[in-house]
Amino acid sequence: MPEYTDKLRVLIVDDDEDDFFITAEYLRQIEDYPFAIDWCYKFSEAVDILKKREYDFYFVDYRLGAKTGLDFLKEAVRIGCEEPIILLTGKGNRTVDIEAMQMGATDYLIKSDLNTDKLERCIRYSLERTSYIKALKANERKYRSMFELSKDAVFIADESLTFKDMNLATTELLGYSEAELLQKSIYNFMTDEASRTLLQKILYEDGEVNDLEIELQCKNGEKRACIFSATVPLDTPGQIYYQGLIHDITNLRKAEKANLLVEKINATGRLVRTLAHEVRNPLNNINMSVEQLAHEQVNEESGMFLEIIQRNSKRIGDLITELLDTSRPTELVFEKCTLQSVMDDSISESLDRITLQRINMQIRYSDEPSYIMANREKLKIAFLNIIINAVEAMPKNTGELHISVTNVKNTGTVIITDNGCGIPEENISRLFEPYFTSKRNGMGLGLAATLNILQSHKANIDVTSVVGKGTTFSISFPLVFDTPNP
Repeated sequence: MPEYTDKLRVLIVDDDEDDFFITAEYLRQIEDYPFAIDWCYKFSEAVDILKKREYDFYFVDYRLGAKTGLDFLKEAVRIGCEEPIILLTGKGNRTVDIEAMQMGATDYLIKSDLNTDKLERCIRYSLERTSYIKALKANERKYRSMFELSKDAVFIADESLTFKDMNLATTELLGYSEAELLQKSIYNFMTDEASRTLLQKILYEDGEVNDLEIELQCKNGEKRACIFSATVPLDTPGQIYYQGLIHDITNLRKAEKANLLVEKINATGRLVRTLAHEVRNPLNNINMSVEQLAHEQVNEESGMFLEIIQRNSKRIGDLITELLDTSRPTELVFEKCTLQSVMDDSISESLDRITLQRINMQIRYSDEPSYIMANREKLKIAFLNIIINAVEAMPKNTGELHISVTNVKNTGTVIITDNGCGIPEENISRLFEPYFTSKRNGMGLGLAATLNILQSHKANIDVTSVVGKGTTFSISFPLVFDTPNP
């Protein structure tokens, strides 16, 4: 048993002064603990003292005028008292005993049975129990703090992966309140049936899952790429529940996709520049030879052939220049303008095509202007390319084109959605590659040029598509704000 050098501060709450003296005397006879004993006979004053947390121990009489020791225990629970509370009563009552212990009393003693040995044993056990409980609560607070402050979604779920508890990051990720999530399972948010089946198979066979990449759909319809893990704690015999973690890697995947696309474009650019160099050398020789022949006397038929050679040589030179322009970063002059006005210009230029196809177009802009630094003409071309592609992908008379511009924090986002034929999954990653096209007479340079322009505007672009249902282009720009004069 540990030795106590500091006095244990004890408060006896009893409306009978004689009982106070008797209990205090028993305490003073205990040699192992030095005590500082005080008395309070009013319930309200005892509760006020309890709030100040000045005592290490409380002996509380069951009868306290209109109140009882159980009322005192309720107040202790409400206040968050962690110090031992011993309930004293004149007569034993099993019902009161059980209720007191359930409410948090450390012990329940009958006054007529009190003696020094019994009080010493009660104090010793109570201090050990309280020390143990305080340590448990401290650990619980520490791990609860880690649970709540984690940037990753941390949760507890039952055997069917239905949420039982979760941290704030979980509600923020999925967009639902805690009450709403308690009615849902992880499976409800998974967008792919194959992924659901795979997750169920892994949990059934292995009992846990580690670092499985899945896609979850949030309340606002946004899809998030996530790494999912769930394990069963070892200390739960007969009861299966999962401790899980969801790590959002959506931004990482977007960055990887953007980096891969940039690398593809750079590789294509290097190839184009090499080919242009190799083609232009013999082309220059052809042009010089034609010019030399043009100065000589030639008949009418030979002159016609020379003109054909000149025209086609010029066409080849123009094509080389166009290819080089699409493969190098665009150097633009920027000015402050709004996304809404640039989009209006793009829609205006595509309006004839939209009208001829009898497309139903819906436009929705945020109330506040979305100011960006842009080259209006180039950005208009980028938007126009996407709109025209959308129009061409939709059936006549039943096409639905939705265009929106919204502001969220420091980002302005343009969303262009159609209900056209959609893009196969295997083609999404190649969508902006130069010379890749699914059109019969296309060259595959329109979207490549569009990406080049958007990257010059420091914009991020994301494309989602479902074959037979349509495609959505989401383009995000950094907003600019007026800075106050110093």
